[in-house]
Amino acid sequence: MRVLLRAGFVVVAVVIGIGTAHAAEIKVMAVNAVKEAYVELISGFEKTSGHKVTTIWGGSENIAKRVHDGEVVDIVFSTDSNIDKLISAGRLVAGSRADFAKSSVGVAVRSGLPKPDISSGEAVKSAVLSAKSVAYSSGASGFYLAELFKKMGIADQIKDKVKQPASGAQIGELVARGEADMGFQQVSELLNVKGIDYLGPLPAGIQYITVFSAGLHAAAPAPDAAKALVKFLTAPEAGPMIRKMGMEPG
Repeated sequence: MRVLLRAGFVVVAVVIGIGTAHAAEIKVMAVNAVKEAYVELISGFEKTSGHKVTTIWGGSENIAKRVHDGEVVDIVFSTDSNIDKLISAGRLVAGSRADFAKSSVGVAVRSGLPKPDISSGEAVKSAVLSAKSVAYSSGASGFYLAELFKKMGIADQIKDKVKQPASGAQIGELVARGEADMGFQQVSELLNVKGIDYLGPLPAGIQYITVFSAGLHAAAPAPDAAKALVKFLTAPEAGPMIRKMGMEPG
């Protein structure tokens, strides 16, 4: 598999014309939801381009605040809505948004607990009501779930057992530590967490898709190298790695 991935990286590099003549250091601020696929792809980019990539990880809301408050990087990875807001605010370059991946919301329970049925909206509702404690993020998936539980008519019933940690917290790890029995977050953030059982995505009737996008900072120190990185990460050849990590190419 790694041989095939390395070959794929070389193909991507040839397709987008990466060269090593002017190596630069690229600073990126990115949401945790894209981490698994991004890290694998970055390795190939660095090898084929000669550029070095430094990444700061965080939650979507925390990243949006930091950039809006003036923190400078080359590229920002966040939800499409936050990228658009930062472009409107003049923090990111107009027209620079590039969609990287689409992610659905997944469900997990702590390993060893019974695995509830989540095959329908009603089944999910029942599972949430039965759980002793439930956790969801303070990001895009968490905002959606809060509204979903209101629509289901159970928000008041579960309010005392819901945990919603600060932006950037990993729900899978929280569940694994025993701080909640059931957790909801982007599928990509649950798949490889030890100590939990991933049950699957929310059923189609109540699923919510988040698009994660990149944007070029208006004051990017290395704009040309940053553009090359975005082109690399959004090339069709990056698709297999993105899918492997539970998402779909943007």
